[in-house]
Amino acid sequence: MKKDTVIYQCQACGFVSPKWLGKCPDCGQWNSLVEEREARPLRGHRLSEISTPKPLKSISPIKEKRALTGIKEFDRVLGGGIVPGSLILIGGDPGIGKSTLLLQAMNGIIHYGNVLYVSGEESLEQIKIRSERLNITSEKILLQSETCLEEIIETARKISPVAMVIDSIQTMYSQGIPSAPGSVGQVRECAQELMFFAKKTGTSVFIIGHVTKDGSIAGPRVLEHIVDTVIYFEGEKGHSYRILRAIKNRFGSSNEIGVFEMTDEGLKEIENPSEIFLSERPEGATGTVVTASIEGTRPILLEFQALVSPATFGVPRRTSIGVDYNRVNLLIAVLEKKAGIHLIGMDIFVNVVGGLKILEPAADLAIVTAMSSSAKDIPVDPHTIVFGEIGLSGEIRAVSHADLRLKEAQKRAFKRAIIPKANAERLKGNFSLEIIGVKELNEAMEYLFR
Repeated sequence: MKKDTVIYQCQACGFVSPKWLGKCPDCGQWNSLVEEREARPLRGHRLSEISTPKPLKSISPIKEKRALTGIKEFDRVLGGGIVPGSLILIGGDPGIGKSTLLLQAMNGIIHYGNVLYVSGEESLEQIKIRSERLNITSEKILLQSETCLEEIIETARKISPVAMVIDSIQTMYSQGIPSAPGSVGQVRECAQELMFFAKKTGTSVFIIGHVTKDGSIAGPRVLEHIVDTVIYFEGEKGHSYRILRAIKNRFGSSNEIGVFEMTDEGLKEIENPSEIFLSERPEGATGTVVTASIEGTRPILLEFQALVSPATFGVPRRTSIGVDYNRVNLLIAVLEKKAGIHLIGMDIFVNVVGGLKILEPAADLAIVTAMSSSAKDIPVDPHTIVFGEIGLSGEIRAVSHADLRLKEAQKRAFKRAIIPKANAERLKGNFSLEIIGVKELNEAMEYLFR
């Protein structure tokens, strides 16, 4: 008989080597290559009968009948509810609240039918304790403690649930793969089998995935390509707020977020995050300013804080929380060169209040304003909001959705907005707040600190 072929596969990126290597040559991870038996070829699956090509114009669109969970923030991130037959991947740090969120969501769709919650990490008694804390007692939520994928799918076929939760994909294994649970081969095979099951039966499947030290979902990158929706559950350990962010969504907008608060009775949705993030804003303090950020389709008002002080030990420190570190260094260089604010030899700390992470460049003007306010020791008018992208030449560039940002600021009783001049010239509608369009960084500094 032919001997099984032994390979060494990277558990971070899926790279395959015929021999063990200390460092993966593909992704650069150390000690990530694990010995595995070569996986069998994947079985062929056919989701539908063989069909002939049809003109695009002759195809009628399918009207999605989404299942609402009753959690508005969760439904918003999914694009308006759960699409039947969808495969949804949820990742997040340990203890962030993934299992709690899905248990609450499953309790919200029981009027559509039974749901199946499969756990490979916790016993049924542990899940029962959590459900009592969340005041969930429905008989339509069926619990199963199992790690064999074939047994799980067989059980699901018998009870035909409207939704199924797999907690977590790293604990599941397929009998046809000789490698251990959590390996690249097992994760990929189990995800594909669950995808075929979801599409054939119309059952919505939620997969909980572990994350690596750098915050990405553990397992092969192909896992995120297989699923329909990828959601990250984010939050700082020192904050009670949790951010649910859609990275990929075939049935709705990507980069949509939902805001929750972790309480003793589970996750509580926050429908007005702007009010929460600005509720404890200090009055008359330097180094603080408010900006408007667009997360998906929703404008959110956020507070940026900066602290600029002389370096004590000679080598200045640069620390940023909630914004890109390299972006902050770039803005420091622009501020020194174009605005004449000397920051060499200064410790600079930048923070986004509330634990939210901001990636869009529209926050550039807010970061620069907060640093300038701290360096000059002059507070910014508390009724002023700023946003705009800053170029390397000190120009203020236009950003998207300026109207939505200003409408949200108007709701919160802000009286003045400093925005890119290009946006100010293209505004539609009337606004009660004073709108000042600026073209250069120095011009913005004059309005803010004159």
